[in-house]
Amino acid sequence: MRAITLNGFGGPDVMTWSECPDITPGHGEVLIDVVAAGVNRADLLQRQGFYPPPPGASDILGLECSGIIAELGDGVTGWKVGDRVCALLAGGGYAEQVVVAATQLLPIPAGLDLYAAAALPEVACTVWSNVVMSAGLHSGQLLLIHGGGSGIGTHAIQVGVARGATVAVTAGSQYKLDRCKELGATILVDYHSGDFVEAVKADGHHGADIILDNIGAKYLDRNVDALAPDGQLVIIGMQGGAAAELQLGKLLMKRASVKATSLRGRPATGRSSKAEIVADVTEHLWPLVSDGTVSPVVHAELPITEAAAAHELLDSSDTVGKVVLRIR
Repeated sequence: MRAITLNGFGGPDVMTWSECPDITPGHGEVLIDVVAAGVNRADLLQRQGFYPPPPGASDILGLECSGIIAELGDGVTGWKVGDRVCALLAGGGYAEQVVVAATQLLPIPAGLDLYAAAALPEVACTVWSNVVMSAGLHSGQLLLIHGGGSGIGTHAIQVGVARGATVAVTAGSQYKLDRCKELGATILVDYHSGDFVEAVKADGHHGADIILDNIGAKYLDRNVDALAPDGQLVIIGMQGGAAAELQLGKLLMKRASVKATSLRGRPATGRSSKAEIVADVTEHLWPLVSDGTVSPVVHAELPITEAAAAHELLDSSDTVGKVVLRIR
């Protein structure tokens, strides 16, 4: 099979579309003929040598894909060869074929083609597990999303609106804020000139009940300031650094909490596992995707041979939503 391999760590030019050894599914796994793969910021970090795959995972880039089941490993039930699926991966998506645990497969939602579906597993599982399963977002709450124009952000806005929440976002341009507004966000903050702490406390709001944060250290203290009483700060990224001082007194006064989570390194099965998240997403979120309440936001689709251009596009300030690589 062919896949994107790295001839070192560095810029997009280290990626090469080349021949790799064939793979076969093991017990409880399936082999997928990959049609498309989503591009995520984690892929850019791995390409640069900053985000190695977990032990036992493929070192090929790609945390999500869509395609057709080509082969079933021993012990797989509920799926058959020829099924159209998308999948949450620990790696390996930038390839003609990938092996993944059957518990990390999702059916293609009604009305979606395989290319759009490739943009869903990573954002859907990240947003749903953190905002709904963990933080318990419900109607009447205020959800603040940093990076509203990102793949995570554009998906989280729609989930927040579907759950009956008021959605606030930060973004770096009026174009991105306009797109966030179209998706249902009503509190719009340009992080170059606005203050999200003031924004979530204006017009009778009491602060953010839940904050979904991909920035980390840079925003930590201001995020705590922005929390409502009993609020929850959920950190899923460190684009603004990994270390900062946490003012415990502020948390105590608000009875607030701070939680940091990742998806890639979770166990395959068991408590807080990928299997648990995928099952909940399939049962509760996928119907909202099938009826159009929540839709994948795809900025661009490029052929796999243009993976370098796809990384450059995702890393630019122009992208809203996801970038998808077409492999077949």
